[in-house]
Amino acid sequence: MRAVDSAGIEADGLQGDHARPGKRAVTLIQAEHLPAIAALSGLDAVAPETLRRNIVVSGLNLTAARHRLLRVGSAVLRFSVPCAPCSRMEAALGPGGYNAMRGHGGWCMEVVEPGRAGLGDAVDVD
Repeated sequence: MRAVDSAGIEADGLQGDHARPGKRAVTLIQAEHLPAIAALSGLDAVAPETLRRNIVVSGLNLTAARHRLLRVGSAVLRFSVPCAPCSRMEAALGPGGYNAMRGHGGWCMEVVEPGRAGLGDAVDVD
């Protein structure tokens, strides 16, 4: 995983990523959950790329918006399922990392309209 300033969002996910088209093409997580995950993991902080999610948003309750479309930059995404933690979180965050992510893992999204998103772009509920 590597952080980038912007990325194209296509039917099969972010350009250069290994995703596939469908309900899990893109993953989002709320920035507000990062301190909670860190605290539950016994860490001072957690870098977003450690959690293996594609896009970090802030100022928006993703769970409350789950029945709507989400415009991220110029792309439109549809919520599909909560993004469950994977076993890699034990290695990334230490013992208990998997459980620290439970309920804080974000959402898997389907791409409705491809586009481009970058740092600081608006995230709007349609």
